[in-house]
Amino acid sequence: MTTGITRYDAVVGHGEGAAVDVHAAAVFIVGCFVFGDLAAGHIERTVEIYAAAKLRRIVIGDFTTVHIECTVIIHTATVLCFVADDAAAVHIECTAVNIYTTAEFCIASGDNAAGGKQEVLGVQYANYLRPTVNIGGKEYKVELDIQDNQSSADKAPSAAQQLIADGCAVVLGSYGSGVSIAAGSYFADAKVPAIGVSCTNAAVTAGNDWYFRTCFLDPFQGSVMASFAKDECAASKAYVLSMLGEDYGVGLAKNFVNAFVAMGGEVVGEENFPEGNSDFSSYLQNALDAGAEVIFAPSATTYAALIIEQANTKGIQIPILAGDTWESSVISEAQAKTNGVDVFCSTFFDENDESGLAKEFVSGYKAWLNANPDKLTNNGNNDIVAAVSALGFDAYNVALDAIEAAGSVKGEDIQAALVALSGNYVTGAIAFDANGDAIKDTAYIKQAVDGGFQFVKVQTTAG
Repeated sequence: MTTGITRYDAVVGHGEGAAVDVHAAAVFIVGCFVFGDLAAGHIERTVEIYAAAKLRRIVIGDFTTVHIECTVIIHTATVLCFVADDAAAVHIECTAVNIYTTAEFCIASGDNAAGGKQEVLGVQYANYLRPTVNIGGKEYKVELDIQDNQSSADKAPSAAQQLIADGCAVVLGSYGSGVSIAAGSYFADAKVPAIGVSCTNAAVTAGNDWYFRTCFLDPFQGSVMASFAKDECAASKAYVLSMLGEDYGVGLAKNFVNAFVAMGGEVVGEENFPEGNSDFSSYLQNALDAGAEVIFAPSATTYAALIIEQANTKGIQIPILAGDTWESSVISEAQAKTNGVDVFCSTFFDENDESGLAKEFVSGYKAWLNANPDKLTNNGNNDIVAAVSALGFDAYNVALDAIEAAGSVKGEDIQAALVALSGNYVTGAIAFDANGDAIKDTAYIKQAVDGGFQFVKVQTTAG
């Protein structure tokens, strides 16, 4: 029997015994509260749990029976994980604390920080509108556990391991294919489903049954931009530039090259610049000397802004194309400072879409951004709706829909529900193929104009 007030700096564990009974009011000051590995757990009185900062885990599981006939009260700003699982029976007859945790595996710093923040904003807005999830007829609060992988494949595993250690049931992200690829095996080994939001490299989901994604893939995106270069830019010669060793850029560049050549185009130059490079004048000169009629330069936004700036200095008048990463305020602001350099990118969503779900999302999202100065700052100090924000919103709702369909927060159950999932979302219908990739055949082409983006056309590989 446990009674009175018990203070612990880090952990309270009631486990590895035949039974634990709490028949009187108990107060704990903890970092982790665990009822586990028991033959039986029986709680009949109020249990109050206090934590000075973050209460990282509450676990009621891994035992034969838990019977709660009381109120469980949490006194803490943040509870990262509440688990009532892995038990033959969990019987709750009270007003108990119900907290479910989903994770955002994100980029908030590094070369791709701007886009990463916008992706997180979409997730946060979805959580604002839908803060609970229904599991088996009971409402559970959803808490976001956000870990920054710093745009680095080297840092991605530690961010992934932290999410796993925190007990998150589903992971969303990351922005950036390289970091997603680096983390994928960790989620698979832990049997934690991950839903990529805008990571487009085919290798993210290849051979990994635990990784899904809500965006289109680079083989499709490369074909889309090759079609646009041929049909809309009337280009027969292309120069291609990407960063050496960067999964996203190198992969998308290769997809573009293959498609452009297959369409009868000629690639007059294909080069890689080293990480940390700041002078692109020689590469741009190579494109001009080779007679290129279009430049395709998929890269992180920090490099992209320099490419645009230096292309303007050289007086380059041929179009510069890239993929989804370039739909960023960093790019539109860089283009706005030029003498009319033509910059186009492919992306997943257009904020001027008048369909019901999209229109409602855009108006609500803009109001939410403008009511939150910090959120507006993270969006680039404007209320432009980035496609990755819409995808983040969808990924969150896909995750919760899968959990509700599964009626469980077990990884295997959520994974099975994702495989079977099919529904309509802000960015369109979402269902997953055998690889866990969203089945999508349409991209939006946008042009950077006057500090923003202007919709150009819907593009498929057929044009």
